[in-house]
Amino acid sequence: MDTDSGTVRLEAWSDDDAWLLRAVNAPELTEHLGGPESEEQLVGRQRKYVALSSDETRPGCMFRVVLLPEETAAGAIGFWETSWEGEPVYETGWTVLPGSQGRGVASAATRAVVERARAEGRFRYLHAFPSTENGPSNAVCRKAGFTLLGERDFEYPPGRPMRCNVWRLDLAADGATPPGG
Repeated sequence: MDTDSGTVRLEAWSDDDAWLLRAVNAPELTEHLGGPESEEQLVGRQRKYVALSSDETRPGCMFRVVLLPEETAAGAIGFWETSWEGEPVYETGWTVLPGSQGRGVASAATRAVVERARAEGRFRYLHAFPSTENGPSNAVCRKAGFTLLGERDFEYPPGRPMRCNVWRLDLAADGATPPGG
């Protein structure tokens, strides 16, 4: 299922998106994530993204962000199941290609992912964990309506310590309570 939010369209990740995964693996786009991944890691990530996006029984999906009206790929975003403080929740993450940054693309894509996660209805909360040093991603969280819960130390990737902001969005805020809420 594709989602259209006016300025961007989200299209489920496919086998054809390996080029985009390589494009968002650039040093300037991964500096807050431990740097670029190896080719072997990218191949594994591509398989994971395709599986998440093609299996209707799995909570979540990865998307190619398509800029409108240009119809060009602008980045990647997704949401997936994780555990936070012992309860199942969704987590989201995104990246926008340099040529599309500063145009509200990440905020529009995040709002579209919120609606998709809300519609899926499995968990009450959607979390984001950007580095405390990643000003643009923290701004996206604010603009998309997330609540800042504080800071935590994480390891991402495993073995690399980082300080993250913990952002949470209540998917039931519209009055409906999804399962698990």
